[in-house]
Amino acid sequence: MTDFIPVARTSDIPPGQVRYFDLLGAPIAICHVEDGGFYAIDDECTHDGGSLNQGELDEDQIECPRHGARFNVRTGAVITLPATLPLHTYPVRIEGNQILVNPIPNPVVRR
Repeated sequence: MTDFIPVARTSDIPPGQVRYFDLLGAPIAICHVEDGGFYAIDDECTHDGGSLNQGELDEDQIECPRHGARFNVRTGAVITLPATLPLHTYPVRIEGNQILVNPIPNPVVRR
């Protein structure tokens, strides 16, 4: 069983914001959805590799700043084109004020 890795403090990511982190060499984005949940996703758009941490987070959807593809940060599912492949998401756990992420991605969800 792979352990969860401390990546950030909850205070590092305000509600409605996204931050980039390195997870054992893999670029991830942690999204703090307005309802208080934290979600970890691949930081690269599946359409052309755009950095999603630079994108706009709207509720539980993130938009790639390059071409406007949108993804659900809870599931990784594609919401709008031009992306056609979903993102990997990663299990997140909160312990006290620490955000911990499991480096093994969740199964990919297709719409």
